[in-house]
Amino acid sequence: MLDVQNNDSVVSQEKFDEIVKELEHLKTVRRTEIAKNLEYARSLGDLSENAEYQDARDLQAATEERIKKLEELVKHTKILTDGKKKNEVGFSSKVSIKKEGSTEVHEYTIVGSEEADMRVKKLSHNSPLGAALMGKKKGDVFTFETPSGKQTYTIERVV
Repeated sequence: MLDVQNNDSVVSQEKFDEIVKELEHLKTVRRTEIAKNLEYARSLGDLSENAEYQDARDLQAATEERIKKLEELVKHTKILTDGKKKNEVGFSSKVSIKKEGSTEVHEYTIVGSEEADMRVKKLSHNSPLGAALMGKKKGDVFTFETPSGKQTYTIERVV
């Protein structure tokens, strides 16, 4: 079982592949584009008042910072495996929950922090709700703390 208490990021294979693809693009294509932009800007003359040169340097710095971040992420990322227990909320589970006193059902997919995106209902295992869901089963009732107070939910479905 994966230790979710450590500082490593946890992502699906799909997300890991996206990170590696972005990293390779930045290191090959983007660095080459920036080098060409810098060369062109240098050819314009006086660098002290050359806005194009400064913009290219700023873009280079931002790109190198992103490369550094992605390299660290790749180095310290654990890839999720489909080792979840049947009918128990874990990584990559799709879980449907209903708030006490409501008929509305919300469905989320449990993911690592790097992959979390509430616009597409991907919930981090580290979020208050995600942490409260981990290990629960269909029919379980649970309560967790929110900024507006304690909320009680029932798990309707786990896939």
